[in-house]
Amino acid sequence: MAQDWKELLKDRFGEALASLPEEAQPEAEAPRFRKQRFVVSIDRRRRAGKQVTLVTGFAGEDAELETLGRQLKTRLGVGGSVGEGEILLQGDVRDKVVSLLNEMGHQAKRGN
Repeated sequence: MAQDWKELLKDRFGEALASLPEEAQPEAEAPRFRKQRFVVSIDRRRRAGKQVTLVTGFAGEDAELETLGRQLKTRLGVGGSVGEGEILLQGDVRDKVVSLLNEMGHQAKRGN
C-alpha cells in the first residue's frame, strides 16, 4: 500500500498541507552565455615578476563576466579577479583555461 508523499504529509500534519502545489517549481537555470571569442595570454607586467593568466575578449554584461570568472576560478582552484572586461587568474594556467572555455562552448585561443 504505497502512498505518495502528499498523502503521507496529510495523514501526519492534517489538512493544512493539502494546498501544496502539484509540481515543484524548477530551480532557476544557470545563466546561459552567448558564445564568445577569448584570447588567453600570460602577463608579468606590474606584478613583481609573478605570472598571471589574462582572459580577454569578453563582450557582454558585467554579471556574466563575474559568473564566468567565478566558474573558472572554482574549476581551476586558483585565485584571481574580474574587472575591466577581463579575467585575471593567478599562475600560468593558459592551457587549462583554453580547454575549459572550449568545453563551455566558447572559442578560445592561446595568446603569447
